Amino acid sequence: MRRNPFDEVEELLDRVSQQVEEGMAAGGLQVPGTVPVDVADRNEEYVVTADLPGYETEDIELTLSDGTLRLEADRIDEGEFAEGHYIRRERTETSVNRRIRLPEPVDEEAVAAGFENGVLTVRLPKESGDEDSKQIDIE
Repeated sequence: MRRNPFDEVEELLDRVSQQVEEGMAAGGLQVPGTVPVDVADRNEEYVVTADLPGYETEDIELTLSDGTLRLEADRIDEGEFAEGHYIRRERTETSVNRRIRLPEPVDEEAVAAGFENGVLTVRLPKESGDEDSKQIDIE
């Protein structure tokens, strides 16, 4: 039986991701464009917590496909400054993303997400399920 050549690429990316995450945990390294996350295994479910300060629920897109949770968030500041002018403006547009590979299959129909005070929490109950992509609504 032939091995899928993309499996090696995925394994390499997983190792690099793990090394980056270990570096972030050890020294507080933050890779630009990524989201700091915690992934907890709570026996019956995985709980993913991500810090997204300054974003609104509408700015965030979550999808689950092939055992990988994908988080993307885009924020565009279109507000006009009524009086005066900017001396410095750095908060115009921000995009972040993160892919989290889950170690076990989850029940895609029971996945729930909430967003409060800039913190996104995704609950992913463990269970075998099909491999189709599923959009996740944020409450």
